[in-house]
Parts: sequence; structure tokens; C-alpha cells
Amino acid sequence: MARQLDAQQLTGRDESHLVELPCGHRLQAAAAQAFIALREDARGAGFDLAIASSFRSFDRQLAIWNGKASGQRKVHDDAGRDVPMATLSAAEQLRAILRFSAIPGTSRHHWGTDLDIYDAAAVDADYQLQLSPQEVSPGGVFDPLHIWLDERMAAGESRGFYRPYAMDRGGVAPERWHLSYAPLASVCERQLSESLLLACWADCSADDKPLLLAAEIGANLQRIMADYLTVAPGWCPARYLD
Repeated sequence: MARQLDAQQLTGRDESHLVELPCGHRLQAAAAQAFIALREDARGAGFDLAIASSFRSFDRQLAIWNGKASGQRKVHDDAGRDVPMATLSAAEQLRAILRFSAIPGTSRHHWGTDLDIYDAAAVDADYQLQLSPQEVSPGGVFDPLHIWLDERMAAGESRGFYRPYAMDRGGVAPERWHLSYAPLASVCERQLSESLLLACWADCSADDKPLLLAAEIGANLQRIMADYLTVAPGWCPARYLD
């Protein structure tokens, strides 16, 4: 049975649960070993499976979140257009950011189980990776890799990796490039709770790391967890969810 993470690890404030891959990215040890195996499988099929993003700390996620909430970072809608954040209410700002960015402490990237991937063999070395729907849609530059991954997942041969954001449930936008190592991620999912998150944000605020839109988040946390943190029940085989 996979061991549970403690609250600091689960919310990205402690990195002791991670190991470093040769490429410099970090995951939990079992997830790292599974990724290396999947990468070898992909190489045999003509793909160069590469990681764009793996572990992300609380502080890094906080910088992204607060940058968007303060207007210092752009927020895009589903069509890629800039969202005029200054004209929106706090509730509207919250929904706009949550569509593409997790609240610090809630990101699956904190767990060392999740990663964003692409096919390095499909593009030139100087290609500016976007992780956009266009890149992974039918006919997109990375579509062949994802077709291959879909086939592996359907056959139960994806080394434990599946897509938590494969479908649009009205919360987080679909992310075909986002893979999650189900044997460990499913355990982390069950650990995340309202009380754990509220304690995390209180600790960080006390350490002078305020979370913007905190009042709006706190007032709507139950719904946020249901709409943006909970993924589709069948995102991975049932054996990982028991």
C-alpha cells in the first residue's frame, strides 16, 4: 500500500517525498520509476516522452496564483483571449483563474505524482512549448503521442499513468498533456480535506505569505473542492480508487 504524505508534503511545503530524475524533474520514487519505464515504451514507438512540468512547490504555485489575482500575470479564457480581470467581481476572478490554475496547496503537482508531458521528437529544440489545446488536438503536433498513450491506457499498459483532466466537467479545463500516477495520486486525493487546506493557508498567512482572494476561497471552499479539485470518478481503473 502506498504511504500517505504528511500535510506539509501534500500541500507542497515539504519536498522530502521526492527523488530527482536524470532530466532534473522530481517525482515520488515509484512514480519516477514508472515514468522511466513509460519513456522506454514510448521510445520504442518512436516518441521522445519528455516532462514539461512535474513537482511544483507551494511557493511557486502561490507566485502564479497571486500574479494572476493581482493582474501581474495574464489570465486567458478557453479561446485563449485575455480576461479583463479588473472588471470582474471577486467570484468571477476566482472562477477565471481556477479554470487553468490551482489554488496553492491544492495542486496535484505538489504530490510528486503528476506531470505535464510532450513529445520532444516532434519539434525542434528551439520550439516554444505552449501546452495548449491546439498542440494536443487532432492534427496537432503532439496528437500522435497522445493517441499512443490513449491506446496504452485502454490496454492497461500505461505504467499506472492516466489523465485526471481528460474531460470538461465545467471546472478545470481539459488537459490532455497532464498525466497522473494513479497508484499514488489516488491516495493523495483521499487525503485532501477542507480542514487541511484551511490550516495550510492560515500557516502561510502567518508566515507572511498571504493568498489573494482568500476570503472568496474560504467562503466557497466546499464548492471549489467539488468543482475544481474532485476529478471524474472513472479517471483511472477502479482498482486504484478503492
